[in-house]
Amino acid sequence: MSKVPNAAAAPLASVVAAPLNPLECTVLSDPAVPAPPLMPPKSADDGSKTTAARAAMVARLEESGDLSPGPVREALLALPRQVLMPQAYVRRSAPDEVPPRWDLLDWSRPVDRDELLERLHSGDSVAIQHDGEPILGRAPSARRGGSMTAMSSTMGMTAGLLQQLDLRPGQRILDVGTGAGVTASVACFVCGDAGVVTLDIDPHVTASARERLSALGYQPTVAIGGGTAGWPAAAPYDRIFVSFAVRRVPKVLVEQLAPGGRALMTLGTSSPSWPGLAVIDKRPDGSVEAELRAVEFGHRAGAGFDRLFLSARFRATITTAEGRTQRSQLAPPADSARGMWLALDALHPGLVRHFGAQDLTIGAPECGSWMRVRPVGYRRWDVTTCGPRDIWAEIQDVAACWQAAGEPAVYRLHFDADDIQRATSPNRNLTWQLTHAPGDSR
Repeated sequence: MSKVPNAAAAPLASVVAAPLNPLECTVLSDPAVPAPPLMPPKSADDGSKTTAARAAMVARLEESGDLSPGPVREALLALPRQVLMPQAYVRRSAPDEVPPRWDLLDWSRPVDRDELLERLHSGDSVAIQHDGEPILGRAPSARRGGSMTAMSSTMGMTAGLLQQLDLRPGQRILDVGTGAGVTASVACFVCGDAGVVTLDIDPHVTASARERLSALGYQPTVAIGGGTAGWPAAAPYDRIFVSFAVRRVPKVLVEQLAPGGRALMTLGTSSPSWPGLAVIDKRPDGSVEAELRAVEFGHRAGAGFDRLFLSARFRATITTAEGRTQRSQLAPPADSARGMWLALDALHPGLVRHFGAQDLTIGAPECGSWMRVRPVGYRRWDVTTCGPRDIWAEIQDVAACWQAAGEPAVYRLHFDADDIQRATSPNRNLTWQLTHAPGDSR
């Protein structure tokens, strides 16, 4: 899966493997004979250029603070990404060009290898499937229209989350949303493949992952199924990693977590702009402690989870059109006030930020309302609004509540007996309820 770098542009697609409506599950492969943990992958045709590119990627992750010394770093240094992703798409069209155009690069073609090498080790997300197509046996060619339906997430986000999981040898792992198999391969490397289950709704994705993980010498359980239903056959799990956004924490995944276990997943609304990271820990006595952390980046929505976006026309309107302008001495909240923006998204849903704009620019696509804020002097801002929603007033209202709550960046998650999930600030002055969506697994 992929983080959301710019909510203003139309997303590629809902690009992973598990919808909010669980489906019947089918196992593709069963666990192999237990193998020792810290399993290095089989050697591949991994010449000096690929080794150097992988080392450079890891060095950039360390420099940015996304990766620290430890088993995840060792796994990323060892894993030949070209084995997991011997084919990948690169976009040839401009961001707003319709229809979009992509080329499928293939590692086996010398003419593609340098560009694919750079793409695989850039740290950016890597698209591996177009419009739900079979992944194995494809001929490299161009694609027009449609959307990318599976990808490998940006490495900075993936590395950081894998480190937060605190993977250890011998742990049982549930990887929900297989994608290119990067998370599964790291789990196999660190924990041993006998206890790893990777789950995806798309049989083409699972078939590809099974073959390519096997090429690395790993034989985890590869299963087809709706991700929010988990995989009860191998439960309980010491670690659960969900690589797509959900509206609320699936109850069944908490039930499949072992005492002492941890689960991580992105929580979001219809807007991709202000994600939260749910961290769920099950204590040794079986009780659950969970928190919602305001983060800069999160996974994209899973299948069946529609997201709002700002069209090119709407972005142009917000940037150039006239509206109601007022002079304000109130500063707009800083980008770093992520706890405020997370609360805004929950309390006043339907807003999408145009991160590519020079000034603070936010639109509400469903009703056509928008707002932009431009500095015009010392402690002076021109606030221009249009439409039925007063977005500036909504922001200031939530900002005041957030400040009164102590400006939290982390909220406590509560799972009530009546299946209500709530996020609250430490002093409980700021709270909201996580909403159900049609087809949510409860």
